[in-house]
Amino acid sequence: MDLGRSTATELVAALRAKQVSSVELLDAYIARIEKLNPIVNAVVTLDAERARRRAAEADAAWVRGDWWGSMHGLPVSVKDALDTAGIRTTGGSKEFASRVPTTDAAAVARLKAAGAVVFAKTNLPLWSGDCQTWNELFGATANPWDLERAPGGSSGASAVAIACGLSALETGTDIGGSIRNPAHFTGVYGHKASFGLVPGVGYFDRPDGGHVDVDINVIGPLARSVDDLELSLGELAGPDPLGGRRASVVLPPPRAASLEGYRLAVWLEDPALAVDSAVAAVLRRAVDELVDAGAAVEEARPTIDTEEVLRTYYFLLGAAIGSPQAAAIGRAMRETPPSPDEPVEAAFVRGAAGDVVEWGVACVARAEFRQEWARFHQRYDALLCPVAPTAALPTEPGVDLTERTIPVDDESRPAIETIRWCGIVGVASLPSTVTPVGITETGLPVGIQVVGPYYEDRTPLDVARRIDGIVQAYRVPPLAIIA
Repeated sequence: MDLGRSTATELVAALRAKQVSSVELLDAYIARIEKLNPIVNAVVTLDAERARRRAAEADAAWVRGDWWGSMHGLPVSVKDALDTAGIRTTGGSKEFASRVPTTDAAAVARLKAAGAVVFAKTNLPLWSGDCQTWNELFGATANPWDLERAPGGSSGASAVAIACGLSALETGTDIGGSIRNPAHFTGVYGHKASFGLVPGVGYFDRPDGGHVDVDINVIGPLARSVDDLELSLGELAGPDPLGGRRASVVLPPPRAASLEGYRLAVWLEDPALAVDSAVAAVLRRAVDELVDAGAAVEEARPTIDTEEVLRTYYFLLGAAIGSPQAAAIGRAMRETPPSPDEPVEAAFVRGAAGDVVEWGVACVARAEFRQEWARFHQRYDALLCPVAPTAALPTEPGVDLTERTIPVDDESRPAIETIRWCGIVGVASLPSTVTPVGITETGLPVGIQVVGPYYEDRTPLDVARRIDGIVQAYRVPPLAIIA
């Protein structure tokens, strides 16, 4: 069985047919980790012995005819920002290098309840706060398409684990593209769920974190197929029961039954949302292929002021995750009102030091954006747009995000702009599925965002599946093929 290509859905079917055992699968993944992880540095904690006991229990249960759920015996890994009972969870912090939670994050508990075998934790930037995956505790994770480049962040190692076949399925987090950017940079599939669909309790994003849902942030899957994304989301979805019995949620079905039945909008250009020509060319080719296949695609976008949306997004992001350093800068900035020339990202530090009145004003603005998106989705079932301005960027360990730049054609732009396309979607709480659509001339993957209506996650997932069937762009990195 080719673990570099096999999907979680295929593996569950093989487990159910008793073509492979959970213990055999687990051992095969551990062997791949031993071979490839020294090269890419994706897995930072391996819980092999406990996982083998759990896998053996899964195999014995199935011999008795006891099937635990949709992920029975499936070995999965989890981002090192999600609490795992009895398995080290650090948030990428040296201060918490030996931290071992006693309870699972709500999302992890749901994976286990479906029968999954959680056996590994994957790397991340400190407190999930960067567009590259590096921290002082574990070092940098390399992109398997180019080891000198980053896999994105903050769920970068989650994406690498999937791209390299080190795990059957991964679970990451996304507040500024932290699932979507890594999926795009490494050529895998990712889904940012509608905000509130998956409980965020147990997300260790700060020393006192894990107790409440973080504004804008969502938990979602990364995988080797859209079917796998749906498999995972089906288990993760549902409101937090606050310690009681699990509440369930029934998501609406996809809006159409065929590619031709969808009303698709495409938005590839905006003065405030740069896109490198190499990435734009891949995206445009993919859209043309969809049109040739009979898809109804129009150039359209929500009627929103992009810069105003971005300022609101960065303000709310700063309020949600702002550091003491950002707050100190923000307090100094509050003495002068924003100027028209101030970068939209400056709203982040203003948000970190904002008061409840300012936060309330930003929430009203967000509500207005969401209403416009709802009107837009009355006309169009999904929007196709870029994930990030560029393909994978070079790794710069130890260099702060605010000090880095990205090359967009012949222009050098602040690296923080990497999250702009994702931010305008995230601030509106919308679901977004990323699917690979091609490779640049320099050999780097490119993904596209499929943005759907709020709490209609099955629509962007289905559109992504149909795009995948037409474009057929998913590839295993050469490094993983060799293994």
